[in-house]
Amino acid sequence: MITDLLLWSAIAIIVMAGGYNTTLFVLSRRRIRHARDPRRQRLYVFLLACLNEEKVLAESLARITGLPAGNFMALVIDDASDDGTAEIARAAGRATPGRVQLLQRHLPDARRGKGAALNAGIAHLRSSGLLDAYDPHDVIVCVVDADGRLDPHVVQAVDPYFDDPRTGGTQIGVRMYNRDKGLLARLQDMEFVIYGDIFQSARRYIGSVGMGGNGQFMRLAALDSLMGEDGQGPWSDSLTEDLDLGVRLIAKGWTNQHCTTAAVSQQAVLDVRRLVRQRSRWFQGHLQSAGLVPLILREVPTRAAVDLLYHLSSPVLILLTSLLPLSFLVALTGTVIGSVEVGRPLISPMWVVGPYVLSFTAAYAYGFVYSRRERGLGLPRAVLLSHVFVFYGYIWFAAGWWGLWRMLTGKRTWLKTART
Repeated sequence: MITDLLLWSAIAIIVMAGGYNTTLFVLSRRRIRHARDPRRQRLYVFLLACLNEEKVLAESLARITGLPAGNFMALVIDDASDDGTAEIARAAGRATPGRVQLLQRHLPDARRGKGAALNAGIAHLRSSGLLDAYDPHDVIVCVVDADGRLDPHVVQAVDPYFDDPRTGGTQIGVRMYNRDKGLLARLQDMEFVIYGDIFQSARRYIGSVGMGGNGQFMRLAALDSLMGEDGQGPWSDSLTEDLDLGVRLIAKGWTNQHCTTAAVSQQAVLDVRRLVRQRSRWFQGHLQSAGLVPLILREVPTRAAVDLLYHLSSPVLILLTSLLPLSFLVALTGTVIGSVEVGRPLISPMWVVGPYVLSFTAAYAYGFVYSRRERGLGLPRAVLLSHVFVFYGYIWFAAGWWGLWRMLTGKRTWLKTART
């Protein structure tokens, strides 16, 4: 009886979520056109919070300093690294005078999370006088991970979104630059493409676009509006400080945008254990974000609030859905035993058709979207890969229960994902 209840509850959740996600897919196919106002001269500031990033930082800084944009700088925030991170930043600064700045943080103030490092970077920009000549509405701050490689045209792609004075932040797409290094890397690339091209694109029409930890562009005036009365910076100490920031921007009345014509490429994790650990951190951060619910209910317009609440409920949905495979196996085992006892098969074709429809219908939409980004892959191969992607999603089940356990036991600290 309990098994049947769990099975049908999980099925109901999948059907309801599938219906909602289908609506998002339809919305994501629409396109937004931007009419350009006379060009404003904006300053773009790229923030790179770094802890032991000597393996990847030089390439990322080379991409940034080579951007065909007129007015920009990069600030490397060295969060008490014990490798060559700081020296790489200094070398980049010497090679491109005025383009790369370095802020070194030291223990015990350093290594308190990405949000704290970014807040220190904003405070440094203010105190150093580097921003004194600019209106905060014309300063665009971009958070780039140390392994992030921005598309060369990223500034030209993002800039039109900020012609709208209501735009507080714009998130670009995320890709894996080592996506050809195996199936696990390819599936991570597919994951980010699907999230950006379907869910984020649809949320432009709902008003609930989220900010990611890599490739998020924000107006300095919008960040200033999130400053606490105690002087704390705009980023929180949440394990998913980007999610928290995006929601609070919307609650402050700013509009978040998603840019589909530019991306930042980062390094895919090539080890399953490290990938599960990374996603467990994200999952735990989502659980922490439950504290944003009162703010959403109080300050966010209804349509956007509904989608944000659905998004924040994803950890609960994942944990409940994780029971479906187990419930299915238990029910199937019981049916097989019953077939043996009565001497005839009790398994109907629906035991195959039903689970396939529930589990793999979305794979065709995912394959279509991914094939549009990876033209060389082709639609048939992309659809086949999407079927594998469904099983890849089981990683979130393991990550979810691990993250919940850490949440319940009061563990908040994490080792950063190692680079290769």
